[in-house]
Amino acid sequence: MRRAALALRPQPSAPVPRTAMVMAAGLGKRMRPLTATRPKPLIEVAGKALIDHVFDRLRAAGVERAVVNVHYLADALEAHLARYASDIEIIVSDERERLLETGGGLVKARHLLGDEPILVVNSDNLWVDGPVDAIRLLADRWDGDVMDALLLVVPFARAYNHPGRGDFHIGGDGRIVARRKQGRVAPFVYTGVQILDPRVIENHPDGPFSTNLFWNRSLEKERLYGVVHQGMWFDVGSPKAIPATEAVLAGG
Repeated sequence: MRRAALALRPQPSAPVPRTAMVMAAGLGKRMRPLTATRPKPLIEVAGKALIDHVFDRLRAAGVERAVVNVHYLADALEAHLARYASDIEIIVSDERERLLETGGGLVKARHLLGDEPILVVNSDNLWVDGPVDAIRLLADRWDGDVMDALLLVVPFARAYNHPGRGDFHIGGDGRIVARRKQGRVAPFVYTGVQILDPRVIENHPDGPFSTNLFWNRSLEKERLYGVVHQGMWFDVGSPKAIPATEAVLAGG
């Protein structure tokens, strides 16, 4: 427990992961009919595509390369990604033949990720930094000696538009101690942003599966941690969430 407590003490100028995996292959079913003609990452919120909000954060934090998985309307998404070629190295992980979900997507891209800790970001949510840049906050808290994954979480009460009932319980040292039990509310919601040691991507099933497989293994080994986001976070998963999010953003 001593090492875990030390791991959560911010370290000055901790390096941000060089590589990010941006999850952008989903079908966006909850966002229909807006996704009838465009992939969900290209849906606009506050005058900007969802994936553009993500790349703004990646560039501001100093991430150098992004592996982006594509499936639905992949050509449109690839064409959009070309605008970032001068700022950040873009590598496409092609899932056109088969949608692999989050865990399967990591497996497909494993050979592109290297062995250093990576940043994993979902492209279907939006966050606003608080006093500290969220990605740098994760980097400051990361300690590979005790962690397999470090998840950015937000208190359930501050999870704008989130239709669920929370995801995790977290101990005082930042270690995730339990998943939400069915039918009950958990105090923290996963934001879709994490630092992950890619070496945990092993002993996996073939085909589609969730990242939950890797998380559950790490939870059993007491190597799954969370850090609380200090700013705002929005679950932009349905058309009605867009004006709700824009109203909050407009109001500061």
